[in-house]
Amino acid sequence: MKNLSVVIGVFFLTVSSAFGWNSFGHMTVAAIAYDHLAPTVRTKVNALLKLNPLYKNWVTNVPSQDRPKVAFIMAATWPDIIKKMDSGYQNDGNRPNGPEAARNIGYADKLMHRYWHYIDMPFSPDGTPLINPETPNAKTQIAMFRDTLKDPHATDELKSYDLVWLLHLVGDVHQPLHATSRFDTDQPNGDNGGNLVTLCAKPCKNELHAFWDGVLGTSVRPTDASKRAKKLKAANSHLAAVSDEAIWINESLQAAKDVVYVSPVGVGEGPFTLDASYKTRAREVSEKRVALAGLRLANLLNEVFK
Repeated sequence: MKNLSVVIGVFFLTVSSAFGWNSFGHMTVAAIAYDHLAPTVRTKVNALLKLNPLYKNWVTNVPSQDRPKVAFIMAATWPDIIKKMDSGYQNDGNRPNGPEAARNIGYADKLMHRYWHYIDMPFSPDGTPLINPETPNAKTQIAMFRDTLKDPHATDELKSYDLVWLLHLVGDVHQPLHATSRFDTDQPNGDNGGNLVTLCAKPCKNELHAFWDGVLGTSVRPTDASKRAKKLKAANSHLAAVSDEAIWINESLQAAKDVVYVSPVGVGEGPFTLDASYKTRAREVSEKRVALAGLRLANLLNEVFK
């Protein structure tokens, strides 16, 4: 795992545009969740995270009393870290291809599984025919990983792998553009969750998905994420109690319709220039989605490890 140990530093310097919240967003979700875990559950997840190949990197130079939470926060970024070059993981594409796409074999699996990070729930503002999402996807994997963590016969190594994926995917599906693809006459095959909607003229490469990934901030420090988590308004407890990932995804789809794909974002690929009002609303919605994701992640883990 030498290459992967090196690439962790490179990753935080080159956060990509298709990650579903950037590292700061994912770490903030995890920080909220950790603060709401039952003590016995913290003990269990702490032990499982020690089996991750990057655990020692996460806790190097971290005071011993802070290591469990820092490792938990950092673990939420692991499924993005393995998508970087020289990580030792194979890029098997952005679309599922073959039986290996849905396998669950733990850290022996060296596929990046990029298609696990999202589900392209389709919609169209102009009646363009829709294409249903492919499987496996974020929805199928959240369900699979939850079941594995409940399974008394699953190995700790497998549960460790599934845990870090869950920490990440629960955050992913609360990002509106990781739960949808818009179809219109200009983009009849969909816009890939806003990745094909530009915010500036070429050769500039800014696009809508990247904007929403990074709207909360860009810090890569777990301490900053922990501080931000404490400042966010707590999510509604009744909404946080919703445990069905299909509902989480439908919420994000609706948010995409109501908040993402609105003026000044029009149909087609753009470019569109985001104004201050749009950016303010995006930040407000993102804060609510992250706060909700954190509590739901805590509730999920408290349930499977009770």
